[in-house]
Amino acid sequence: MPAISEPDVLEALRVVTDPDLGRDIVSLGFVKNLAIAGGDVSFTIELTTPACPVKDQMRDQAQAAVKALPGVSGVAVEMTASVRSAVPTQTARAPIPGVKNVIAVGAGKGGVGKTTVAVNIAVALARYGGRVGMIDGDVYGPNVPIMLGLDARLSTDGKKIVPAQKHGISVVSMGFLADRSAPIIWRGPMLHGVVRQFFQDVNWGELDYLVVDMPPGTGDVALSLTQTVPVSGAIVVTTPQNVSLADTRRAVGMYRKLEVPPLGVIENMSFYACPDCGHESDIFGRGGGESVASELGVPFLGQIPLYAPIRAGSDNGVPIVMAEPDSPAARAFVQVAERAAAQVSIASYEPNAAAAAH
Repeated sequence: MPAISEPDVLEALRVVTDPDLGRDIVSLGFVKNLAIAGGDVSFTIELTTPACPVKDQMRDQAQAAVKALPGVSGVAVEMTASVRSAVPTQTARAPIPGVKNVIAVGAGKGGVGKTTVAVNIAVALARYGGRVGMIDGDVYGPNVPIMLGLDARLSTDGKKIVPAQKHGISVVSMGFLADRSAPIIWRGPMLHGVVRQFFQDVNWGELDYLVVDMPPGTGDVALSLTQTVPVSGAIVVTTPQNVSLADTRRAVGMYRKLEVPPLGVIENMSFYACPDCGHESDIFGRGGGESVASELGVPFLGQIPLYAPIRAGSDNGVPIVMAEPDSPAARAFVQVAERAAAQVSIASYEPNAAAAAH
């Protein structure tokens, strides 16, 4: 039998490409820990996100490609992930220690289900194995604790705030500081102060993604966010009707003006699927989110249907991706989380991103 060489194995693995980055895993540097012992070959494929929907296919393709080499009797492939930072290298804002990517989830108007989307994306990324934190940046309406089933008060380790933990994510919220029934009547400087504190005075540890549930509109908190920390990108949530789409254009424009790259648009409440007969009704219209994303030149991350258990899960503190992980609605949330993570990975390879970091 011919001897198996490392160059031969790497050449064989060039047939495996990352579908988001459009390059083979060898040139991307994904192949790690290559070892050859007689006819047995083992290696690790280290992806840039744990939320890769085709990682099993990539593993099988890599295994088949190496197994086809003369002399190979066994192939062992381990799939891992190491999320990269997509933060531009040229920024005057200091990054949060240990946090690779800050992702803002916003909307041009209220009532589009932005917080529900943000919570389910965060939990979906954590269920994939990502290290995820969440800031409830909607200071006037801090509903993240309700949707996660959290009744907590912030504590400290003597130096910094310790975030609460639920469903695999670390969380801070204004809701931990104020009574749920108490109105929060603050002006801009106070808002900026609490946003800065949530970023800089919290012991976040090591995070792949820090999801920020933004208040609706284009006001003070968005400005404070971009002035405080470098942001990898923003997700904008809309519903299909025209009034929401008009505000979505403004929201995308705001993020671009603030030099925050739009990661994509999500169309929430896209349609109602009858659980009994399966008939789909376009209550608010349909397809507007995809249309406006195309018009603005930003990725369309997907559609989320109207589904009563989404609301029930939000009220009960168990997000739909955990309560009914196999439901079409949960799969829709998982898919938009995968696509958002893919956009972060793509951005991390852009020339202006901190590609060498982490």
